[in-house]
Amino acid sequence: MTQQKAICHHEFGLPLEVLRLEDVQQAEPQIGEVRVRLLAATINPSDYGMIGGSYGRLRELPAVAGREGVGVVDAIGRGVTRVGVGARVRFPEAGAWQETACMAAADVLLVPADVPVDQAAFSFINPPTAYCLLQKMVDLAPGSWVLQNAGNSTVGLAVIQMAKVLGFKTISQVRREELIAPLKALGADHVVIEGSGWAKQVNELTGGEPIQLALNSIGGASASDQIKALGEGGTQVTFGAMVADLVRFPTRFLIFNDVRLVGFWWDQWSQKAGAQGLNQVMSAVYAMMRDGSLKLPVEATYSFAEYEAAVKHDQQPRLGKILLKP
Repeated sequence: MTQQKAICHHEFGLPLEVLRLEDVQQAEPQIGEVRVRLLAATINPSDYGMIGGSYGRLRELPAVAGREGVGVVDAIGRGVTRVGVGARVRFPEAGAWQETACMAAADVLLVPADVPVDQAAFSFINPPTAYCLLQKMVDLAPGSWVLQNAGNSTVGLAVIQMAKVLGFKTISQVRREELIAPLKALGADHVVIEGSGWAKQVNELTGGEPIQLALNSIGGASASDQIKALGEGGTQVTFGAMVADLVRFPTRFLIFNDVRLVGFWWDQWSQKAGAQGLNQVMSAVYAMMRDGSLKLPVEATYSFAEYEAAVKHDQQPRLGKILLKP
């Protein structure tokens, strides 16, 4: 019986209170399965929701934490012909913070070998979300303006870089002045500070061009400012809620500006899109990672044994992802 390390929780709660590094039994691939060895995993806001019990889809307890990582197939079960040992793949989503895990070979998502491991580790949630927000929600003409908050988040950084490739211009809302220069260096057209009254000068920022798409992952006053800045018939897409502040229902803007408020959840979208839709989006993401037009920063890398330090670091102001490696 081979043992391996895994970061687990036996109840829902705050990560630093319920997570434990444990020895668990390593599984052997059954008929039609492969076993994947983790190369690198990452920490996402949705991980905290799953650990805390507030996410839209929860695991049965006890559970291995984490939902995103890249690995390599290190063993295959009988009857597997689609993928072989050594293939780079997405680590099984049902518990990414462990050394190995088994999954059905039919569900394997292949990762191009020429995509850097550190980029591949967080290529499965944030970058495809950014791509869908730009390409699947509103039919934008070249040169259109896109407004987003949390411009320094991984989705925000991906939106900035992808928008350049797709021919769109961006206004990114942030909360710290020291983020302005790095975001502009990545290609942001304008970076504005939350609470500065920037929405009143939006026409000066866009040269009078209306904003047709706003991307909201924060809520509260930040979301309200976006609604005020949208042009007639504009759409705000909410895909996250980093603060619990209420958003005042924008009656005036809904009536007089015909503003539309919609939501987006990558998990749901990818399930409905099926293999063909998923592969189309991931191919676009990997093409940008491969040619360097999409390169997302890594803030720091921690071992499993250092998971507490990794979580603490992840919850501090930063510009880049935190990675976990066995």
